[in-house]
Amino acid sequence: MHPLPQRAALRLRTPALSPARTAGLFALTPLALCLAQSAFAQAAADAPATTAPQLQEVRINASTEKDMGFAPVEAQTAGKAPMRRLETPQSVSVVTREQMESRQITNVQQALQTVAGVSPVNFGRRGFDDLNIRGFRSTESILVDGLVQSPGMWAKLQPYGYERFEVLKGSASVLYGQVQPGGIVNAVSKRPRKEPLNEVGIEVGSFGQRTLQADVNRPLSESGKTALRINAQVTDADDPTQFVYRKDRWFAPSLSIDLGAQTDLVLFATYSRSEWMRQQGITPYGTLLPNRNGTLSRTLFTGDPAFGVYDVESTTLGYALEHQVSPAMTFRQNVRYETEKGTGNFVSNQALQANQRLQNRSASRQTMDYDLLATDTSLLTRFEALGAKHQLVTGLDVRSGHSLLASRTCSIAALDLFAPAYGVQANCPAARTSDAPGKLTVAGLYAQDQIKFGQGWTALVGLRRDWSTNDIDNLLTRVQTQQKDSATTLSAGLVYEFTPGWAAYGSYGESFLPTSGLAFNGTPFVPETGKQWEAGLKYEAPGGQLTGALALFDLVRENVTTADPVNTGFSVQTGQQRARGLEVELGADMKNGWKLTSAYTYTQTKVTRDNNAAIVGLPLNLTPRHTLTAWATYKLPQYQRVTLGLGGRYVSEQIGSYPFTLPSYVVADASISYAGENYRLTAGVKNLFNKAYYDGAINANVVSPALPRNFSLGLTYFF
Repeated sequence: MHPLPQRAALRLRTPALSPARTAGLFALTPLALCLAQSAFAQAAADAPATTAPQLQEVRINASTEKDMGFAPVEAQTAGKAPMRRLETPQSVSVVTREQMESRQITNVQQALQTVAGVSPVNFGRRGFDDLNIRGFRSTESILVDGLVQSPGMWAKLQPYGYERFEVLKGSASVLYGQVQPGGIVNAVSKRPRKEPLNEVGIEVGSFGQRTLQADVNRPLSESGKTALRINAQVTDADDPTQFVYRKDRWFAPSLSIDLGAQTDLVLFATYSRSEWMRQQGITPYGTLLPNRNGTLSRTLFTGDPAFGVYDVESTTLGYALEHQVSPAMTFRQNVRYETEKGTGNFVSNQALQANQRLQNRSASRQTMDYDLLATDTSLLTRFEALGAKHQLVTGLDVRSGHSLLASRTCSIAALDLFAPAYGVQANCPAARTSDAPGKLTVAGLYAQDQIKFGQGWTALVGLRRDWSTNDIDNLLTRVQTQQKDSATTLSAGLVYEFTPGWAAYGSYGESFLPTSGLAFNGTPFVPETGKQWEAGLKYEAPGGQLTGALALFDLVRENVTTADPVNTGFSVQTGQQRARGLEVELGADMKNGWKLTSAYTYTQTKVTRDNNAAIVGLPLNLTPRHTLTAWATYKLPQYQRVTLGLGGRYVSEQIGSYPFTLPSYVVADASISYAGENYRLTAGVKNLFNKAYYDGAINANVVSPALPRNFSLGLTYFF
């Protein structure tokens, strides 16, 4: 590809021992030491036996594998170690594998529809996992196994490959560094198990949906610690909108290696390739707002199929290592290297012409090329001091990567919305209109201590220091820039379990996120920051059959860029935004056959400071004031093999600075499943009453129609 020589030139200008090589060397050293230790232990196997302390066997994700159902009691994202949600002084929600299967979810947005604080958002079929948490964009804060993803974000996660999704809400930079203020999503991957597991499934549905998937786990040793697990999925789907489609090919093998009872090593890789026709949406005039020419079809395609599609390929390779140094200390390291390459062709909507019939458009041809090496190395130490029990996590995470998103901006004729004609020739320049490869290097030192003391008291305190360097080489202007940022963030919280199963808590947290760009005087922008206060109440029934949580939060985003009132075309960082709200969640695994997950969210957002006086005091775009969701399943007592599912969600109107309001809506879903001796048959319907609604708008020129009623029928065979 054309950009490769340019990026190679960037590497030539770096010192011989670049940060990426340093990170790679740092990453592989513990792995080599553990392998050497294993070899030494094997060589010493025939030596005379001596008495040694017996350590508990180490297994990655062993705790979360058991924590299933609709009322999970543990989460690992808030502490980088399994912690009772009841003892965590921050809101953390969990969507388990069982919940996902019961709802036949196909993407991350669907998986998180039942989570309080996560706003429904749809920017069209653009290929991203778009999310808002507590009023703020969180698309770039989706982690996989605790590690950030490539900044490209073009590879959508396949929910079939994950054991669970954990949502940590609010500022979370102490453990995860550069993240957005609303919160993070941590996808916990399926990993090899000791027990055999073999399934293959097929699913068909509305709009040409066809899915073939398999999950095979084979123990390769008598102990089961050496095991191979392979997940794979192939999906083809059309869309209600003409010409729009998506094809996904995804393959994820992982191998656990037996290095002794005190060491667990998992090697993993993924490969995915996706092809899709991107659809941004349609104009609000003729849909939400009047159009003098009539009403537009919600399935109208405003792009041009002749202009092309997106074609993106991504790979990852890495390992997860845990070694129990002593009964009180565990060494952990996660390492992942990933690449993302592809091309994208996209026609976007501009302003509608005055006749409200002709839609102005723009087109772009994109070339993307990303790589990222991410490492997280930590020690988990448990000890007692001064009458308190401590679970201390100390660590260093380092990542280094290159990014390129080059494009050519093309001109394309306006589209007659009431008599669309496709196959229009676009005029594209021979030269690129943007071409600025970048290199980002980040390092962060962190420590967080969970302290249990007295009768039912738990404190959680953390501190982090980050450094980042972003080098950008603009190949069009021949200008090279380097932006260095650093930040110290902290968090603190206190939980009091005042009676068994009931706990009250309060917490404070901070976040930061570097912002690219320069002010008029040439000064680099400082990072955006987030500060959150939260208080709440949690409940966990004996045996974990019922869990509940109530949270009140106040979150402020600072250093938001806004237009420079003096120097046209430049920005200053004087903006401020605020989100306040209430969240309630309930999960139940009842013995009478009922299971339930439900949530209510009240969110009040506001632009509190901006140089555009017209938007000061207005809510942030795409943030409903109220959302209410519920999903329940019931196993029929007379027919234990049959399970019924029913649920729905209410979303209030969404008001912002756009010239339109997204109306409120109520949507219902239903399912039925039958479990045979070695198979499961599931049928489901989403948007049961075929509600026509809009659940997103990327800008003032576009609204995104939600999917109409759609069906799915799946068969899974276990062997």
